[in-house]
Order: sequence, then C-alpha cells, then structure tokens
Amino acid sequence: MTPKAKVIAFTNQKGGVAKTTTTLNLAAAFAERGHRVLCVDLDPQANLTMSQGIDPDSLEVSMYDVLVHRLSIREVIRKREVDVACASIDLAGAEIAMSAMIGRERALKKAIEPVRDDYDFIFIDTPPSLGLLTINALTAAQKVIVPVQCEYLSMRGLIQLQNTLAMVRDELNPDVEIEGILPTLVDRRTVHAKEAIEILEENFGDRVFASRINKTIRFAEAPVKGMSVLKYDPNGKAAYAYRRLAEEVLANGKR
Repeated sequence: MTPKAKVIAFTNQKGGVAKTTTTLNLAAAFAERGHRVLCVDLDPQANLTMSQGIDPDSLEVSMYDVLVHRLSIREVIRKREVDVACASIDLAGAEIAMSAMIGRERALKKAIEPVRDDYDFIFIDTPPSLGLLTINALTAAQKVIVPVQCEYLSMRGLIQLQNTLAMVRDELNPDVEIEGILPTLVDRRTVHAKEAIEILEENFGDRVFASRINKTIRFAEAPVKGMSVLKYDPNGKAAYAYRRLAEEVLANGKR
C-alpha cells in the first residue's frame, strides 16, 4: 500500500506574507524532485490559480462547487507545473453558503480523501483570515507551514493563529501541528528584519525554518508569466531558497 498524500496547509491570517508564493514554489520544488503534488487554492482571490496561467473568471466550476455542492475535486483540477484545484471569486461566498451545512468544517477533508492516493503531497493555500475556509484547511491538514513577514505586526498574528490551531485540535483535528515557521520577504539590509528573526527564534526555537525567503522582484514577475519562480528563473536566488526549503520539509523538521 502506498501511503496517502501528506496534507500541508499554508496559513497566516495576515495578507501579503508570500503565502501563495510559498505554496506554489515549494510545490514546484517538490515536483522537480519527482513528487506528485496537488495544490488546492482556497483563496477567493485565486492568486495561486492565476500564478499557473489559469484565468479564474473562465472556470465553469471551482473549489466553491467542491465545498458547497459536493462536486468531485477531480472536476476542478488542472494540470500545469503542478496540479491545481482551482479557485474563483465564487469562493468569497462559500463561508455563507456553508454556514448551514452539517459538518461544514470537514468539507475539504472529505473532498480530498478520494484523491489522496493519487499524490504524495497536497498543499492548501488559504485566504488571509481565520474564517471557515482556513478552518477547513486546518481540519484537513496534518501539518501547517506559516509564512511570516519579518516585521512586528506580522508576528503578532502568530498568537491568534496558535489560538485557532488549539481550538481546531480540541474540536476537529487533534493531530494537526505546525511543521515550521518560514521567514519571508526578508530584507537583509535592515536591522529590523534581523531583530524580527531573532524574536521569532526566541519564541519558536527550532520550529523556525533555517531557510529564509528574501525579497526579490522575481516573485512579482513569475506569476505574470503564469509560472513558478523555479521555472521562470531556475538558477536565481529565489529558486534556490525554495529548493532549500523543500530539503528541510522533506527531512521532516530535522534542522
């Protein structure tokens, strides 16, 4: 029996912390190594979907239909660099549409179960909030990777996330845990970034990944071309950083 896919949610309720960038590029780094990866786009902004050159407005069905109408997830998967279960703006209405559903927090977990044998990893990109879509991701996941921008306000959000995770563990998914905290958008020229990483390491110790994702224009350019940074600039520093992160995650936290 091949083991079922490991499910990893990428979450931080603060927007603009390179969550989608990390989901896609880590998936691309895993795919480079021969792993079968599915990325599930749970964000109504559909940035992950667009980052693979798919126009969300052209989709007949999306993750909204999977969660709300119980459509098979296979119907919304597109094959690109990695497989993407696509999002559309409809997802913005999913939380209201799901609010009366029984077992609404487990809708995603049920949806991905039939395809877990088809993949080695399932990555879930979440919206920048701790609402029902993110709760669905945390209920479906075994591990959580938290991209954190190296600044004070972004780090404060970690406390709220930990509270939400504790609640999910108590009520819905006792096994979910933080795989690691990833410093992103690091500007090495500033003292602030250095201090922020020190604070992170003081508070979270070896749960902070050794990898650092530095600020670079490549992250803005690649999605416009509908591809990961690894494909867009394969020999650049950004691609290297995500390959290094892939090694860390695959080593199961042995830092």
